[in-house]
Amino acid sequence: MGTNANNATTFTDIFKSSFLEKTSSFSIVDSLIGLLVAFAIGLFIYVIYKKTFSGVMYSHSFNISLIVMTMATALIIMGISTNIVLSLGMVGALSIVRFRTPIKDPIDLIFIFWAVASGILCGAGLIPLVIIGAILIGLVLLFFVNRLTLENPYLLVVKYNDAGVEKPLAHMVSMQSKKHTVKSKSVSMDGSLEMTYEIRLKDTNTDFMQQITNMDGVKSAIMLSYDGNFTA
Repeated sequence: MGTNANNATTFTDIFKSSFLEKTSSFSIVDSLIGLLVAFAIGLFIYVIYKKTFSGVMYSHSFNISLIVMTMATALIIMGISTNIVLSLGMVGALSIVRFRTPIKDPIDLIFIFWAVASGILCGAGLIPLVIIGAILIGLVLLFFVNRLTLENPYLLVVKYNDAGVEKPLAHMVSMQSKKHTVKSKSVSMDGSLEMTYEIRLKDTNTDFMQQITNMDGVKSAIMLSYDGNFTA
């Protein structure tokens, strides 16, 4: 009689569900705080990226994705932090994801990693750490990226017909630059030549370009900003 009483199913057991138990243990307040902090940090990353961008074309959609990436990472960490089985399944699911968008600028990769790391910290509840880290990383990027932008070298591409112009051209370049190197020299089928220099100017004055163009035998001269991501 005692055994039957122990095995009897009660009305409460019928409606008992592990899903409801997990829902009851879920903290809405903590989750909202984590997501709001992740949004704030993502917005901070958005501003830093916009201020430090020095590429050719600014991508607003990529910058917006940094905010969403921070929040989505925080959401994932919140979901898997209380369930080891779910965490293993999530790792397996994410391992098969392949990103096809090429990252041309290494700085963009840094921002992606920053957004993911911030989302992980927000999801784990380490709010003071993510705030301190965001401030320090932002200051470092603002200082160094803007400074490196000012020190970027230039590519000087000169097209000419007479090889005798090379010596006076090299002298002119050496007079106007702190440092210069020959990157390439090419000869076309019609006999015209092209010389490419990498130069670092002494100042922002580019009036010497007109002097180079006026040299006998020079067809054209073009100077391009060079960030190291391509070669002539």
